[in-house]
Amino acid sequence: MKDDILKDVSRETIELLQQLRVLVEKWNKSINLISKSTVPEIWSRHILDSAQIFYARNKGFKRWLDIGSGAGFPGLVVSILAQDNNINGEIVLVDSDTRKCAFLSTVKRELSLNLYIINNRIELCDRQEADVISARALTDLSNLLELSFNHMNDDSTLIFAKGKSWREELFAAQKTWNFSWEAVTSITDPKSVVLKIGELSRAN
Repeated sequence: MKDDILKDVSRETIELLQQLRVLVEKWNKSINLISKSTVPEIWSRHILDSAQIFYARNKGFKRWLDIGSGAGFPGLVVSILAQDNNINGEIVLVDSDTRKCAFLSTVKRELSLNLYIINNRIELCDRQEADVISARALTDLSNLLELSFNHMNDDSTLIFAKGKSWREELFAAQKTWNFSWEAVTSITDPKSVVLKIGELSRAN
């Protein structure tokens, strides 16, 4: 069962995730946060899909950077689950869309979440030196590696949700980058994966 990924979280955390679903539904009527066709499936397509990104981390973190946060998937879910796991690291959400950042700020306030929101393009942000960098439905893997590279520290893990073309994207990225990788089958779509990348460097 997909919901098993949340079987150990508190009732309060489930309530926060439910509140997030309501806020996304409300705001999606006025700004395009998620595809309208996926609104009935917010819990599985977006919340559970984001939860598996949080649980894919292999250790704690001091700073988690979510790029192209948009509707807050996975960033807002990461913040809620980090709170449930008593992780006090900084969580930074970056998006260039002012309206989407207004939504993120509203959720932060209404759910009392501990996170930072940067309304800017990730290419223009100050170096973050994040322990974990995540992204979901943003761009292809080669571009994600380029966007992430300047914001890594010496031991960063990159965690990306990728669709059925992930193998082709991986092969293309290996032409210009060196890295270790692990692909974990998605709990929400057997053709998709959560891709974990480390030891990133430019290929000679």
